[in-house]
Amino acid sequence: MQIVAYVVFFAVFVWLVARVKSRRKFIAVTLTGVMVMTLVGVPQPADAQSGILSGIQAILSAINGMIQTALTSINMSRTAVNNLQQIVAWPQGLINQAKAQVTQMIGQYRTRMSNLFHVNLNSATLPNPQAFEAVIQDHKVSNFSSLTRAFGNTYGLIPVSTAANPTDRAMSDMDDAMALDNLKMLKASDQATDLEVQSADLIENAASQAAPGSAPFLTAIAVISGIHSQALTQKMLAAELRQEAVRLAHCNTLHKENATNTTQLRGLLVNLLQHQ
Repeated sequence: MQIVAYVVFFAVFVWLVARVKSRRKFIAVTLTGVMVMTLVGVPQPADAQSGILSGIQAILSAINGMIQTALTSINMSRTAVNNLQQIVAWPQGLINQAKAQVTQMIGQYRTRMSNLFHVNLNSATLPNPQAFEAVIQDHKVSNFSSLTRAFGNTYGLIPVSTAANPTDRAMSDMDDAMALDNLKMLKASDQATDLEVQSADLIENAASQAAPGSAPFLTAIAVISGIHSQALTQKMLAAELRQEAVRLAHCNTLHKENATNTTQLRGLLVNLLQHQ
């Protein structure tokens, strides 16, 4: 039996050597053949074979015993953790329901809100007011010079010193300046509002595809966006307060001017009576 095995392995070895082309493969095939023929040809003692078998049996017993028990415990723990996350902490059904609701709200309201922000409000009919209205509503902050020019073409320039007294010229200049300041703030707020709307759309899109556990991060982003919106509102309220303060100062200046005119008129009347 051993002779037959030698003949078979030797024939296979010769066939492999004949097919090998490179030197590295030839060395590998030679070493493999020598090892196999040595293991097959050398007879093993009975006690050595029994020792190998007993060692293999011990390894199999360890695998089927302690190792299998440990692996079973690990799998049970992993299953319990997965169930805790998927059933208790982040229920998959409720998460899918929330995502579907967000998607439904996006489809129901986003287009209407976008149409509301892009309603055409242009109403002027004359050339200069039309140009002024267009530059007011373009949501840009890079064309303030065009805004100033269109404002002057629509409302006129400040009178020269020979056409009005200094007080009237100063009030006209301040009223025009405050109007332009608020219009510039209006254009800046329109641009910032566009960015806030884009940010809100991104948050909505992320909420409709959010992974379990990411809700706190989306909430933090939404809170930051809300703070930006509140800061923008405060800027607009501050501009409105400045406008109101200038209006009160304008009215007070008129009262002062009336008092001055009354005093001058009284002096003229006294002089007139004294000359009579």
